[in-house]
Amino acid sequence: MNILAIETSCDETSIALIGAKGDKLPSFVIHANLVSSQIKIHRPFGGVVPNLAKREHIKNLPILLKRLTNKVTLRQAQGIQDTQKIKALMKQVDMVAVTVGPGLEPALWTGINFAKELAKEYKKPLLGANHLEGHLYSFLFGNKKNVNFPAIGLIVSGGHTMLLLMTSLTKWKKIGETRDDAVGEAYDKVARMLQLPYPGGPEVERAAKTGDPTSIQFPRPMLDQKNYDFSFSGLKTSVLYHLRDMTHHEINTPFVISTEQRNNIAASFQAAAIETLLQKTMRAVKEHGAQMVLIGGGVAANKSLAGAFKKACKKEGVAFIPPARNVITDNAAMIGASAYINTLQKKKRRIVAQSNLSL
Repeated sequence: MNILAIETSCDETSIALIGAKGDKLPSFVIHANLVSSQIKIHRPFGGVVPNLAKREHIKNLPILLKRLTNKVTLRQAQGIQDTQKIKALMKQVDMVAVTVGPGLEPALWTGINFAKELAKEYKKPLLGANHLEGHLYSFLFGNKKNVNFPAIGLIVSGGHTMLLLMTSLTKWKKIGETRDDAVGEAYDKVARMLQLPYPGGPEVERAAKTGDPTSIQFPRPMLDQKNYDFSFSGLKTSVLYHLRDMTHHEINTPFVISTEQRNNIAASFQAAAIETLLQKTMRAVKEHGAQMVLIGGGVAANKSLAGAFKKACKKEGVAFIPPARNVITDNAAMIGASAYINTLQKKKRRIVAQSNLSL
């Protein structure tokens, strides 16, 4: 089955063409996965501005589709593997998929309306997909390890942090989630405190590389509680108070710190965040007899986090399966995978923007 997929949940515009087959453990091949980033647009504002995101999606979707349909050269169309093959496969699209949530409502509607027109043009069914399921299933791209259940799934992104107990690819129970800030949101807020540019996650990770993670003992939120929930608001506030006390500045005024101080704070914050995620996850692994750990979401791109999980899983004797690098951040290929698995379940989603959709 060939799936044409659209993703516009936040600030990445993406169109993908993927091949899908199988049922109990589907396999996917990416023929094209085009992503247009809006980072430069939103960076001056320190975060995503919904109406600007909508405007850019409206502009970018036709451009990406034009690239996909082989009306520009291969050199101009990054993410396309074989232009002649794509041209042939576009005539054999079996289904159109689009993100319906969660996300920014104006952005979601842009993708939905565009997908409706494509489905009408191709005379093919249109399926809605859950963005979070897309992140959850992203490990299926390029995976060469055996997949054995039960598993613990961890979704870590700018808007979500949650733990899932999975008994199969399509059956899971949410056993924990953040009670306030998501871990990616905490990274972004700490980045702003340290006067690092948006998006904050990669910038904090970069600063942390040359910092001392033991220099400041920030709290590890909720590790003393037996549940699997998270809370990163207090950790973020601890960074704020540390900056205030260190600089003797009022909270609402800019903090003046050296590069060394900034890097030490970044490294210490990151160590606290990763340890919190790791300990909660590995405790769930032990208590539920999990055979593997799956991780998805933009924060999974953090190499320190991935390295810590790989080491812990090896020690525990369980498989660690992260997403392939090309499908970690928001992209349409994972949306196509989510839609395909939904068809196996005969699950249909309403084709309307659902900004607060969850798992």
